[in-house]
Amino acid sequence: MELLDYLQTTEEKIVEFDEESIVASYQKNNDNQSFSIKILSVFGGILVSLAFLGFLALAGLYDSEIGLMLFGTLCMAGAIWINKKYDKIIIDTVSISSFIIGFILLGFGFNLLGISANIVNIILIIIAFCSLSIVHNYLLSFISVLIINGCIIKLILSNNAYNNLIHVYIFALVIIVTYLFMKEAKIITASKACSKLYNPIRIGLTVSFLSGLIFLGIKGILAISPDYIWLSSIIIISAIVYLVSILFGVLQINKTRQKIIIYIVTILLLLPTALSPAISGAILIILLSFLVNYKTGLVLGIIAFIYFISQYYYDLNFTLLTKSILLFSSGILFIALYLFTNKKRRINEKI
Repeated sequence: MELLDYLQTTEEKIVEFDEESIVASYQKNNDNQSFSIKILSVFGGILVSLAFLGFLALAGLYDSEIGLMLFGTLCMAGAIWINKKYDKIIIDTVSISSFIIGFILLGFGFNLLGISANIVNIILIIIAFCSLSIVHNYLLSFISVLIINGCIIKLILSNNAYNNLIHVYIFALVIIVTYLFMKEAKIITASKACSKLYNPIRIGLTVSFLSGLIFLGIKGILAISPDYIWLSSIIIISAIVYLVSILFGVLQINKTRQKIIIYIVTILLLLPTALSPAISGAILIILLSFLVNYKTGLVLGIIAFIYFISQYYYDLNFTLLTKSILLFSSGILFIALYLFTNKKRRINEKI
């Protein structure tokens, strides 16, 4: 209400607002469950799905391809209908369970029919895309994004194409995630559907990106050639340098000398991570989240950064003393970077 009063006083002409609708919409947004509750609902739905799938195995449903296909389709249709009809957290848990069960049963059914794994994954991707366009529920949209990316990764792994396509996958996610974060206002104002889908798609792609980096961040999980692992680092580091240039405006850093020094320090900090794109990928999520004040992404980025950098130093063929010195030096550099940015922010606030 204070914002509406302020706009009324600052505008020279009379500005009319539908105050009742604005207040009602604001109250509705405040009634939404927190992201942590939504995540608990997802895990609850997964556990219920696993238990129910075990029951179906005991009941012998997996012996019938038609039964699997029919029951899977009914579960997915039921999940979509429930979300269209109701908007309660307990109902969300039921719909999530039904949605996940539907996808799993359809996958089993297609496999029993002798359809190739590649075609099955493509079909599941198409179904997940269709569910995104039909249902604008936060949790189902979030799960649909995870299913799409999970199927893409499975396609890459099942065809033993990870040496090449995993870098293409990371490249595509870097572009899409960076665009989503940087064009938030443009996307959510494009249409009502975009405004509802933006948050679940953003968090879904963030989780998918960090999950994809696990294949590059954990040594030995895939037989990826170390000669080309730096390919993913190039696009990630380029995106980070681009974000640093944008942060200059936010922190009001206008001197060319300061910019050059920051560019050099940034590149020097990121060069040691060229053979571990997961670290620079986590830094990218941290910077994007910081830039748009996205707390969930910031927390996920920090957790991923701590994990990936610990894994990176663990995999190094150095002595414990050398690893400790490297960690200590890295810590000092990041603390100095924090103090510098915090000092510039305080100076800007005083101005």
